[in-house]
Amino acid sequence: MTTSLNAGPPSAANPTAPERAPAKRRHGKQRGHSVAYAMVAPAALLLVMFLIIPVLLAFGLSFTNARLISPNPPRFVGLDNFIRAFVGDPTFIRSLINTFLFAVVVVPVQAGLGLVMAVLVNQKLRGTTFFRIVFFIPVVTSIVVVSILWRFMYQPDGIINSFIDTITFGSWEGIAWLSNPSTALPAIIVLSIWQAVGFHMIIWLSGLQTIPEELYEAARMDGAGPWQQFKNVTWPGLRPTMVFILVTITIAALGLFVQIDVMTQGGPRDSTTTLVFHAVRRGYREQQTGYGAAISLIFFVLVLAIALIQRFLTRDKD
Repeated sequence: MTTSLNAGPPSAANPTAPERAPAKRRHGKQRGHSVAYAMVAPAALLLVMFLIIPVLLAFGLSFTNARLISPNPPRFVGLDNFIRAFVGDPTFIRSLINTFLFAVVVVPVQAGLGLVMAVLVNQKLRGTTFFRIVFFIPVVTSIVVVSILWRFMYQPDGIINSFIDTITFGSWEGIAWLSNPSTALPAIIVLSIWQAVGFHMIIWLSGLQTIPEELYEAARMDGAGPWQQFKNVTWPGLRPTMVFILVTITIAALGLFVQIDVMTQGGPRDSTTTLVFHAVRRGYREQQTGYGAAISLIFFVLVLAIALIQRFLTRDKD
């Protein structure tokens, strides 16, 4: 009896008891933060080493006359490299035009063709899985291997000229597709669309499969035909997917490099040179590091501006 009376309430006997729980929670939260930082650290370190630092170095080098191998130290030249690009380098202007032409053709054609293919393989029919795999095979194939194969196909005695000669009953005269300035860039455009359209077909397909089937049933009950269903149900439901696809295709099109490097080396007569290829050629092969960095910075600003404009034009109006 005496013991129970002297014990008193738990808080009076042990005044630090209520404070232990918040302290434990704080300690657990700090430990969780430490674990999270430790898990993020490797990726953050790689990001800083291979993205942030190179971008900062390229920004600094673009205002110098640095060369890849030179006994003379780099010298600050201000905006001379940028003035040279737009005034004193006709190859840069040609590469800028070629890059825009490539993007203007590839972006709508690749996006539209991918959408058509996605609608076709989204049908509940037998064999659609097979066609999905067939359309996606070029995507998982190395672009270098694809470019080498298509380079052989574009030769005067290649399979493309042989096929055209067959269907025209021998009246076709073979064309050296990659050696003709008027056909070299269109030939690379066809290759690029064929190689990457399967990837965007899969993205369109994933967007199609997020649209509820009930919406189509309601549209059919209202008497809507296939075109009305696509216009009023499918296309509005694909708006977020459309924004993503336009941005990704545009960035990939503006960054065209591998096909040019493998197939044409920018020729003939600079008819296929692009901004990225021109920057690599000037910066590494001709060892004009400062000028190559300036072209890369121009390319970065160009891609950023186009992506922001696309995002503004495709934003939700509400």
